[in-house]
Amino acid sequence: MSIPSLLGLSGSLRVEASNRKLIREAARLFGECAFVEADLNLPLYDGDVEDRGIPSKVGTLANQVADADAVVISTPEYNKGISGVLKNALDWISRVDGQPWRNKPVALMSSAAGRAGGERGQQMLHLCMLPFRPNLVPGPEFHLARPADNMDASGRLTNESAVKTLTELMGNLRARI
Repeated sequence: MSIPSLLGLSGSLRVEASNRKLIREAARLFGECAFVEADLNLPLYDGDVEDRGIPSKVGTLANQVADADAVVISTPEYNKGISGVLKNALDWISRVDGQPWRNKPVALMSSAAGRAGGERGQQMLHLCMLPFRPNLVPGPEFHLARPADNMDASGRLTNESAVKTLTELMGNLRARI
């Protein structure tokens, strides 16, 4: 079997965002793979822009989703929901030809400073993904609370329970390929 390709989407644009670190940690725990981190710094969805043609960065992202063997998405929780960055990316991808998410193995996770680790944001992400009909991994659910206390400076998880849960989630994602 060839090396699987794994695409990571972080709902936060910050370079040092815990969700960005988390998708990298997920890739490490996924095991051998060709990992690509998606760029979600896209123009805001605008029907007038769409009428002039799908922006090239959106086309690149949609192709990355279509070409990946599996996708992992990590969302922060902003005001009990997903970030505008992530929602915008999902909206843009929904406008391209084809159905890049259809039957795609996808694992969802979240990281947030609060004690629930972005649980509500992840619930919203799950609902946002349903219309695309991906092959969502049902669990285990992974919500990283207080990432500053549970990750080292390089982004490695330091909480043994979190490592175990994320390893199981990535194993389940790999099994769906």
